[in-house]
Amino acid sequence: MGVATTPTYDRRSAVSLFSRLRTPRGQADPYPIYAELRERGGVSPAPWGGSIVTSFDVCDQILRSRDWLEPDKEWRARQGPGTRWNAPSSREMSSTLPALNPPDHTRVRRAAGTFDRNTVQQIGRTVSRVTTELLDSLAERLRDGEANFSALVSDELPIATIGDWLGLPSEDWPRLRQLTHDQVFTQELLPSASQLALSDAATAELRSYFMDLVHRRRANPGEDPVSRWIQTWDTLEQDRDKADEAVYFLALFVMLAALETTSTLLSIMTLLLVERPAQWELLTAHPELVPAFVEETLRYDPPTHVISRVASQDCLLEGVEVRRDEMVHLLVGAAHRDPARHSDPDEFNPLRQPGHIAFSGGIHYCLGAPLARLEAQTLLHQLILRLPRLTLVRRPTWAPRVAFRRLLNLDVALA
Repeated sequence: MGVATTPTYDRRSAVSLFSRLRTPRGQADPYPIYAELRERGGVSPAPWGGSIVTSFDVCDQILRSRDWLEPDKEWRARQGPGTRWNAPSSREMSSTLPALNPPDHTRVRRAAGTFDRNTVQQIGRTVSRVTTELLDSLAERLRDGEANFSALVSDELPIATIGDWLGLPSEDWPRLRQLTHDQVFTQELLPSASQLALSDAATAELRSYFMDLVHRRRANPGEDPVSRWIQTWDTLEQDRDKADEAVYFLALFVMLAALETTSTLLSIMTLLLVERPAQWELLTAHPELVPAFVEETLRYDPPTHVISRVASQDCLLEGVEVRRDEMVHLLVGAAHRDPARHSDPDEFNPLRQPGHIAFSGGIHYCLGAPLARLEAQTLLHQLILRLPRLTLVRRPTWAPRVAFRRLLNLDVALA
């Protein structure tokens, strides 16, 4: 465990660093700020309490250890009624799979099932078809000039994929996508009051939508995941209302997880490709490198930059004392550029040995990782085959977030 130390800490400068992360410039490129944070040590105090972790090895250790817990419903209640953790949207999220600890997590994860090979193959046919259709529309738009790749492709592929799998009417997809964009603010690092209000409203509407979906599928079951989850939960829970709510939380989790981060992955991947003509030429000549390009994208600039955990007991992290129930924020984006883990970490290099925690780790490893990889690889394969090359029209703008990145626009034209 080591001996406790008192890290050198200047609260004012720490506050300044995190303030810079919240500016448009910091959101566009947070990595110089992360480098300054790493200079304070792999583990350092957070200005608002708890600790921040920038060391890859420590982040990886925490994610794999059962000694570190999710900030679950009980933990959030202990933070008090006036905190962001007790906002309606936060309380609602505390019942979804990512916020559960064992044994509840174990039970719900088993009920959710996994994206097995047959399921991935089935979804893969949808992904291939939808990708072709979206790139047809993109190519048509590019004949007349420029196009917003994020809006036309990156936002559309994930909702079409998960919407089709869940059997949701296509006319509902645009609204669900917007609600997802708003809802994610409750999972931000330091959400503002206005952002929480947006998230609260979106969460209430999502609850109404998916509870209604569960009731309709119970009345008229089909060959879809929601109907299968209803059957599963009826064997686990005698109270039908509780069973329906459990299915709702699964459907909500799948929708939120499948849309936001995957859309960001697709946009960042395409941005990195467009910014680097040599990489486009490399992939065109060696399409077998597509999976490696996706993995390097996940390392170089992951969709999720912050993962939070709570200490189950007093401990030391790199000599920094952490008390039971204290929160640590794992700065995944910073950890991925840790020079102790990767040589030349600021260089985008798909030929490097892969290694990232973009999908978390341990028992909370992302359930939808195979699906995200499938969408990214399918899109990248088709891009390099169908388009000679894209060029960036203007620098993209980013959503006002720290933990969950999102490009608002990715304006491209034919080179």
